[in-house]
Amino acid sequence: MAPDPKPIFSKNRLLQAMSADDLAGLQPLLQHVDLPLRQELETPRKPIHHVYFMESGFASVVARSKTGEKVEVGIIGREGVTGLSIAMGNHQTSEECFVQVAGDGQRISADDLREVMTRLPGIRQIVLRYAKAFMSQTAHTALSNGRGSLEERLSRWLLMAHDRLDGDELPLKHEFLSLMLGVRRPGVTTALHELEAAALIKTKRGCVIVMDREGLIEAAKGLYGVPEAEYNRILGAPQTERALA
Repeated sequence: MAPDPKPIFSKNRLLQAMSADDLAGLQPLLQHVDLPLRQELETPRKPIHHVYFMESGFASVVARSKTGEKVEVGIIGREGVTGLSIAMGNHQTSEECFVQVAGDGQRISADDLREVMTRLPGIRQIVLRYAKAFMSQTAHTALSNGRGSLEERLSRWLLMAHDRLDGDELPLKHEFLSLMLGVRRPGVTTALHELEAAALIKTKRGCVIVMDREGLIEAAKGLYGVPEAEYNRILGAPQTERALA
C-alpha cells in the first residue's frame, strides 16, 4: 500500500480555506512547482492544461486588442487560483496570464480539477467564490482605469502588489508597470517620482519599496479597498494579512 501523502502546509488562502476532507481529496492531484518570471500560465485561445494555486509571487492577467495593445485587467497571488475558465466549464480564455513576480505554487491538471470539483462540491464552491471576488477586482480595475489619475492608479496597483508579497520591496521594473497600467513609461516614471516625493515609496533599479502603506491608501483616493473587502466577505477571511477588513 502506498504511503499517505504528506499534508500540505500551503500559503495559498483557498487551500487554507478548504475542509480537511476536501483537501485530502485534492492533495494527491497537486504538484509543487516553481514559477519563474514571465512563465506563461495561460495563452489566449489555446487550451488551459494546468491550474495554479499560487503560494508566492503573483501573475498578471492581460487583455490584448486585435492590434496588439495590451493592458493588465487583474492579478492573482496567494489569495487565489489561475484557470477560472476551467471552473466555469470552459477550456480556454481570451486573456493572457503570466508570472509577473517569480514565486511558487501548487499545480493541478485542468482535467483533474474538473474531476475533483465534480466529486467534491466544496472545492467547486470555494473556487467559484474566488471567481466572484476576482470579478470584483477586474470591475474595479476598469473603474480605476476610467476614472483615476495615473498617480491614483499606480498607488492602487502598488498596494495590490504589496498585499501579495512578503516584505516591503516590490521587484517591479518601469516597463512592466507601464504595461500593467496601459501608459507610456515616462508617465510611470513621473508618477513614481510624485509618490517618492511624498515619502510614500522609495525607488531603486528594478524595485519599489513601500515606505508608507497608509499614505498609499490615501493616495489611491478610494480606488483600493472595495475588492479586498469583497474577498473578505465572500471567502470569510482576509485576502492577505495586510488587506482591509
